[in-house]
Formats: sequence, C-alpha cells, structure tokens
Amino acid sequence: MGIDGPPPTAGAPGRVRVRAVYPGSFDPFTPGHLDVVDRARALFDEVVVLVAVNSSKNPGADEQERAAAVRAVLPAGWTSVTVAAWRGLTSAYCLRHEAGVIVRGVRNTTDLQAECRLAAMNQSLGVATVFLPAQPELAAMSSTAVRTLGKLPPRSG
Repeated sequence: MGIDGPPPTAGAPGRVRVRAVYPGSFDPFTPGHLDVVDRARALFDEVVVLVAVNSSKNPGADEQERAAAVRAVLPAGWTSVTVAAWRGLTSAYCLRHEAGVIVRGVRNTTDLQAECRLAAMNQSLGVATVFLPAQPELAAMSSTAVRTLGKLPPRSG
C-alpha cells in the first residue's frame, strides 16, 4: 500500500510501464524457459524473449531460426510477450529498446554464481537483473541436456 493508497495498476496514470528482457541462446527453448517467461509476464508489462548469439556455444540453428521456434511455442494469448533476435550485449539491447530489467532463470547455485557476475556487469551498465528460480520439477532440465538427448523429456503430472 502506497502512502496515498494502493499502488497504481497497469495502465493507470503516473504508473511507469516496465519492459523486461529474458535473454538466452534458447537452443532449444525448453519447458523451463516457457515457465520463466510465464512468471515474468505476471511481473512486468512487457517481456521480450531475446534470442542471443553466444560465441561460446554452437547452436543447431541461427538466431533467426531459433527466434521463430520460440514464437511458435508461445501461447497466442500472451500478447505482452515478443521475441527478438540480437547480436550484441544484452545491456545494449535493453538501453536501445528502453527495457528496464533483465530476467534470468536460475536452476541451481552454480547458475546463480555465474548469473550474479553477469548481473553486476549489467548493473554497472545501467540495467538491473531479476532472478527467477526454476520450478523444482524443471530444475534438472537444460537446453544442453535436451539437445544431447535429442528431444524434450515427457512432462509429469
């Protein structure tokens, strides 16, 4: 509750809209990625899934093809979510496209340590990072594991 009453709701006068960027190589886009996007869209006004080029990875498809694959699995009703392909620093994309925050999913403490280093760098460049922990049933899944197995594991429940 704000000093003068409840905080303004989405679209209310005086409320700042927040665009978030969820970057990754997404090779392939997994159920864990989809879950992070779903939770991010509940927190932010807009979410951009940023299909990035990572020089240390050798994806099976170029960033445009991976972006198209991500678009294909996003539910049609998720109108606040867009997908973009990008070559360059995530912080540069954020600054150029007025995105105020980077969203990162973390599966374990190893992920968190690496992500904290990146978050510190991005903060120094003017962009904050929000971490969303993986749902326990999705924490063991990685794009690398899925790619190695050649298919997504069956969903439980």
